[in-house]
This record gives sequence, C-alpha cells and structure tokens, in this order.
Amino acid sequence: MTLTTDDVVRIRLTEPESIAQRLAARRRPEGRPGANGNMLIIAADHPARGALAAGADPLAMADRGDLLDRIITALDRPGVGGFLGTADIIEELTLLGALDDKIVFGSMNRGGLAGTSFELDDRFTGYDAQGIQDAGLDGGKMLLRIDPFDPASVTTLEACAHAVDELAARGLVAMVEPFMSTRVDGRVRNHLTADAVIRSMAITSGLGRTSAYTWLKLPVVPEMERVMAASTMPTLLLGGEVAADPDAAMAGWAKALALPTVCGLIIGRSLLYPAGGDVARSVDEAVSLL
Repeated sequence: MTLTTDDVVRIRLTEPESIAQRLAARRRPEGRPGANGNMLIIAADHPARGALAAGADPLAMADRGDLLDRIITALDRPGVGGFLGTADIIEELTLLGALDDKIVFGSMNRGGLAGTSFELDDRFTGYDAQGIQDAGLDGGKMLLRIDPFDPASVTTLEACAHAVDELAARGLVAMVEPFMSTRVDGRVRNHLTADAVIRSMAITSGLGRTSAYTWLKLPVVPEMERVMAASTMPTLLLGGEVAADPDAAMAGWAKALALPTVCGLIIGRSLLYPAGGDVARSVDEAVSLL
C-alpha cells in the first residue's frame, strides 16, 4: 500500500512506535557503501539548520509535502544511490517507501543555525552515532566550518572528532564536510579556493583515533587535481547553492569525477530546485556524469 503525507501525520499521531519498526524493515543494498562504483546521493538536511532558501526563493524548502515530492521524484530516477537527511525527513521517506535499496546517511550537527551569532558553534542536535546505528543507516554526515578568528570553531572541531570515533567504532561511515570560513558583514562565508579546501582536508584527515571510515564531502573549486591530491579519503562532491549556470556546474562535476579519489556526487538544492523546475531531468543529467 502506498502511503501519502496525510498517512504520515496519522502514523505520527496514532502509532509512532511503527516508525522504528519500518526503519528496521527497510530493504538495504548489499555490500559496503560505495562498493558498486560512483554514486549519486540526494541531500536534504538544510531545513534543520533554518536554511530554507533555494535560488531566489527564501522559503523554497518550507512546504514539506512539496519537498518530499521532489525528493521522491529524485530517488525514483535510475542511478540514484541514496539519501542524506535529518531524522524527520528520513523517517517520512521511510514511511512513504522511498528509501528501500538506498544508501542512507544521517545528518548530525545542525545546531549552527544559518545567520545566527552562534553559527560556527555547530552543535550536534541531529543524529548521534547510536541513533544512526539503531535506525539502520550507513553513516553520519557532519559539517565542519573552521574560522581562525572564532573560538567556537574549536568546539565543533572537538565534537566532530568524537563523532568520527563513535561512528568508526560501529563500522559506520563518517562523512565530513569541511570548510575554512570567515564572517563578512556578520555572515559566514566559506573560502572556495584550492588552498583553503586543501587546508580543511588536512585538518579533517587528522580527526579522531582512526580515519578508516572517514569520507570527505567537498565543493568543486579551481585546481581540483591539486585539491584531490591532498587526501586518500573517498570523496563525494557537493552541489551547493542552486547554480546560476547549470551547464557550468555539470561540467565542473564531470571533470572532477574523473579524479581517482572522487567516488560520486551528493547534491541537494541544485537538483531538487533546478532552473525550469524539472527535477527528473536535472537528476538524469547528473546521473549521466557517473
């Protein structure tokens, strides 16, 4: 039986215990994540950080039914391997039957709310390692923004190191999304130069007592050959903001995917809210790059 968003509301109200049961019953792909070659992961963990904008619309992701429809459309396309999100969205998609046979990553630190004075003190308010294991997920993702002039960064740095340890102890992937960052007119801005990304990768590589289960989630920047030479860790390329020039974004992803440590794409708003609105087409174009 296919459920609707109305059914999700009913289940939350009358049988919330069934959510854990359905997560446990979810069909999972065979083998370790990434074992079958390059992958495309759909990401939608932005709302939990108060980041609802996509393109020119500041509240594009505010309608949960519309967001879920877009995600389900994307996950249904051939070649899409998985999903990254917070517990609320993962549970909703599980109830709607959209995550069977998919790799799933849980988003962990969402406390650095967009636009706040404490944005870089990015607390772990989402999944923890135990919750990821209990939900039958494949790993956890954490955001690590490092501002040399903001003492809050070291709090996030320490928390990410602990999360790497806790995930590795359970044999789960720790996907770290690092940036060198700074504030410009009071707003956090990430440095998207090769040197800045390389520095963030070096810091991330040393987190925790083992790097055996650590993956990187990185932006596409100039000189990606030099960037990817800085690490042996499996890397997924992120999509970032909705691109003003989608063709240029596709070309950048395609070039970077040829590099040996890049093992796929993990993209959210660029595919879920494309120019022209055709989610299926934008996802198919991204899959074609793999």
